[in-house]
Amino acid sequence: MAETHSDQLLSEVAALPQLPGVYRYFDAAGAVLYVGKARNLKRRVANYFQKNHGGTRIGHMISKIARMETTVVRSEAEALLLENNLIKTLKPRYNILFRDDKSYPYLKIASHTFPRLAYYRGSVDRKHRYFGPYPSAWAVKESIQLLQKVFKLRTCEDTVYSNRTRPCLLYQIKRCSGPCVGYITPEEYAQDVANAEAFLMGETQAVLTQLEARMMSHAEKLEFEQAAELRNQMSALSRVLHQQSVEIASDKDVDILAVKVQGGKACVNLAMVRGGRHLGDRAYFPVHVEDATQIQHGERDTDGDDEPPMSDAVEVQVLEAFIAQHYIDVPVPATLVLSELVSRELIEAVSQQAGTRVTAVFQPREQRRHWLEMACKNAALQLARLLAEEGSQQARTRALVDALELAPDDLDNFRVECFDISHTAGEATQASCVVFEHHAMQNREYRRYNIEGITPGDDYAAMRQVLHRRYGKLAEAMAQETDAPPAGDAAGAGTDARPGTRGARMPELVLVDGGKGQVSMAREVFSELGLPLSLIVGVEKGEGRKVGLEELVFADGREKVYLGRDSAALMLVAQIRDEAHRFAITGMRAKRAKIRVGGSQLEDIPGIGPKRRARLLQRFGGIRGVAAASVEDIASVEGIAFDLAEEIYRALH
Repeated sequence: MAETHSDQLLSEVAALPQLPGVYRYFDAAGAVLYVGKARNLKRRVANYFQKNHGGTRIGHMISKIARMETTVVRSEAEALLLENNLIKTLKPRYNILFRDDKSYPYLKIASHTFPRLAYYRGSVDRKHRYFGPYPSAWAVKESIQLLQKVFKLRTCEDTVYSNRTRPCLLYQIKRCSGPCVGYITPEEYAQDVANAEAFLMGETQAVLTQLEARMMSHAEKLEFEQAAELRNQMSALSRVLHQQSVEIASDKDVDILAVKVQGGKACVNLAMVRGGRHLGDRAYFPVHVEDATQIQHGERDTDGDDEPPMSDAVEVQVLEAFIAQHYIDVPVPATLVLSELVSRELIEAVSQQAGTRVTAVFQPREQRRHWLEMACKNAALQLARLLAEEGSQQARTRALVDALELAPDDLDNFRVECFDISHTAGEATQASCVVFEHHAMQNREYRRYNIEGITPGDDYAAMRQVLHRRYGKLAEAMAQETDAPPAGDAAGAGTDARPGTRGARMPELVLVDGGKGQVSMAREVFSELGLPLSLIVGVEKGEGRKVGLEELVFADGREKVYLGRDSAALMLVAQIRDEAHRFAITGMRAKRAKIRVGGSQLEDIPGIGPKRRARLLQRFGGIRGVAAASVEDIASVEGIAFDLAEEIYRALH
């Protein structure tokens, strides 16, 4: 294996220190292959290059290594944290990777004399109080409703709150105590906020005890109205606790993690308990599971005597990868209930990063056992659903390939790009390109193209422009390969692009939304660029433009094909075509709105200065109100002449 690598790389390996650290392997194109950690960098990395791994996955990866980077750290815990930070950032090909999910939602109690309850998603700060994270928006909103029923805290925005002169509907239905109009004192409201926070932290019995003591105090002072309010609050809280009795436990904050692996895929199900209440769960599906676990199995053979043993179980490797990556950005609770026994070093590293003691529980008892069993069942169900969907998706891809008589080298990497043109009477013309690969739409690879320099409404010219822009550089890169050994089939479909094309590649199929006209335009462009015409297929509307009657039009002269209303291939074509249309429509509407509104704000209209602008906004309540007003209404504003009102109306319409 060593003779396949450069002398410089091998000398760098020989010079590594015998210290803990993290190493990164890169291929010749600069793409990161693998990120790993070691207690002894020199021993671990050197063994990669000194042993013959044959045709295994680890051998295949090692054969690609062209460059290496290492970072020395002070401890194993630091190495583990750095390793997983780099995995999330670099997304290596041979590591188990959990894709970044959208940030978790929180329940926020905003800082104010009369704090408000709010749903919140994003980075947190110390100015406000945050509770969570919650597994879903529904869980946050349900908690807000509970707090409104029991503690009657406000949810209105500060701007609305500060401008009210009488209580709103929420006060009438007993969901707010009316602080906006002085129906509750700051001290009483602060007590309700404190009780709400205690409830969210699971201190429900303490809240009930405190409410009972306050009620009795008011009763002794003959303040029966205040005592009745507290009695009603206790009743509401008791009803909530009774309704939630199945979910309530002695634990405050716990995460339950269950993993299931099957068919080369994995699912980690995360269930959250916050304040003693089970709030629901969320499933995560990592990528690169098969490659990464094989690499880690191969790493056992590279371990030195001083390296800790590595687990054989795929489930353990997946769960450890999730814990290490997930809790980089998400607060970790004091207790983790796990379906697999993970390493002590991992839990210690997570505790070190969190700054608090974290306890991992394996084979739990009582309520925790029920939670874990439920999480395991959900993981199995979610994974079964994923495998069923992927099987169905692969069947649709196979049906399309067979229907078009294509023969891709790798069905999983079969790539389709689809184009659509959208505009309104020639205004804000945009072209969309959507990508289908790996049996699914790849929305991160979608692109929009602003079309300029054409006659408004000329869809053919727009198609010509977008195809040139999309494939021009690719065609140049492919032409430069003619003197080099062939890297693909004769048509060049699937060939990787050269520098300047940003890693794009020619798809195996190019769909255009249109019939003979659009296909003819695409054929002209591909002929000019020297690209194979067999890639181009037009999706022509059927008789009466009815869904299910579409026909496929080919640029290379083949006869039209009608796949049939119930064809799996037609369903896939229609899905891709409709996604291109949706993507084009949303982009066009956003651009049109920017042209009509964003470019014609009041400050851009000649004759409108700060004073007139302020009068208009104050009179009509905002830019939308001004846009909805008639010329006569606009002219009735002080300082706005009729001619200027007409100009404002035209600018906003």
